[in-house]
Amino acid sequence: MAYRELVRRWHQGVLAADGGHWDAALEAFAGIPEPPARICFNVGCVELLAGRPGEALRAFNRTVAKDNSLAVGFFQRGFVHLQLEMYEEALSDYHTAFSHLRENPFIDYKQLGLRHILYAWEVLYSMAAVQCRLQQWQEARATLEKAVVWRPEGRTAVLDMALEKVQNCLVLEPMQVPLGEFFRPRKKEVEQLDSKDFLGKPKVISSIIPNDEYFGFEPLRLQKQGFYEHSADALRDSETGYCRVLSLYHPEDSEKLAVKARSLVFVLARGADGWATAIYDGQKLRIPSSLLEPASKMDKWKISDGIPLPPAQVPPSRLPGKQKPESGGENASANDAGAQMDFKVPPAGGEASSKPARAVVLRACCECSVVLRAGEVPALPQLRALLRDSFAQQAEQGKLSYRNSDGKALGEVLGEEDLGKMWQQLTDGRVTLCCQDLDSHAGRPILYRMLAQHPYPAQGPGDLEFSKGDMLDILSEVNEDWLEGCCNGKTGIFPKCFATQLRCGAAFL
Repeated sequence: MAYRELVRRWHQGVLAADGGHWDAALEAFAGIPEPPARICFNVGCVELLAGRPGEALRAFNRTVAKDNSLAVGFFQRGFVHLQLEMYEEALSDYHTAFSHLRENPFIDYKQLGLRHILYAWEVLYSMAAVQCRLQQWQEARATLEKAVVWRPEGRTAVLDMALEKVQNCLVLEPMQVPLGEFFRPRKKEVEQLDSKDFLGKPKVISSIIPNDEYFGFEPLRLQKQGFYEHSADALRDSETGYCRVLSLYHPEDSEKLAVKARSLVFVLARGADGWATAIYDGQKLRIPSSLLEPASKMDKWKISDGIPLPPAQVPPSRLPGKQKPESGGENASANDAGAQMDFKVPPAGGEASSKPARAVVLRACCECSVVLRAGEVPALPQLRALLRDSFAQQAEQGKLSYRNSDGKALGEVLGEEDLGKMWQQLTDGRVTLCCQDLDSHAGRPILYRMLAQHPYPAQGPGDLEFSKGDMLDILSEVNEDWLEGCCNGKTGIFPKCFATQLRCGAAFL
């Protein structure tokens, strides 16, 4: 028998005995094959309560046979022997019980489930009661005097009265385990008999399908842009997904809801009765399958229910330039962290043509760092003076770099040879030139700049958070979808589709 079932029957028997149902208790205990000593002890106690000492004796015989060190078992069997006037056997049981105490004043059986403490003086007292019935008065007096040595505080009066009775040759009544006390299973084991659902029922917390009530699990899958699509493992057939309604339909269970013709619904399941369960306008409804047709791929991009579409990955169209830059012009903006300078330079020396030479406008993007004293806010003229000095110093000492024709690697301009290589990178009349402060971004080169088209809140500790309209310095390309950049003094990664690239270059006039 499994231990759990043993505990269950054990508990049922104890509850029946507590209610005074002796036969029900004995039946529960009898249902335990090969019962342990504590169960046999309980059977003996129930038989005593039922007034059957002979059956109780057989139960206690099984108790001490299974556990020959159980002192309380010998003590209780001695009481039954005395009730059956088997005095020699009772005296032997009390001697055995006292020897199993091993010179301890008491044994507390609470840890084993019995709310009783067996004292050594009680065993000696019951031993003297048997000796009185055997007319062994001197032995009974000696036993009681021995019990006085083991007596606890406050029990002196009981033993003194017993000595007086033995002196007058009066018989003593033996002691026993209080009626109604049994070995009980542990409370924690009883509480664990009934299965408990610690997890509870699953509940949909977030779903791409409005008002989704689906309970279950599905393998992880990549989300596609703009619409929800089941994975192949989750789809049993092609009868679920987005469908278009062919004609106007009014659900019977909803008077206000009306599904317009050509509307898109998401079908959760189709039944054999010709009805489908679908989601429309955030509500679940039943609709005839004959009114549904599979939605085309273009329809799926028009769905407004579910996850909103991410920002478009196509950069905005380039604004047409209407103004021609002036020769030697210089523009500085206090709202940007950099400045734009236009220069007229001759075309590359290798370009020889019969056509009139055309000037090349080189637009250089510069950025610098200006250190301000703590607590001092400069006025606008002072700020312009600081920027003018910083830009002049950067123009002389800053790091010049250009973008190769492949658009990925950067070439550093350190001398005339590097400058010649830069002019060789002219493609369609354009070349990228950057003038970077040596202390900017810890010496890491800026590949190019981008303008944030949408705000991006950081999704993790390594993300770069920015707002719409912020300028982003691109430090590296993580992959085709993610970039590493710097904004507002912070460095991190962000989705490429949230910003558009700013182009700085040279064009022929």
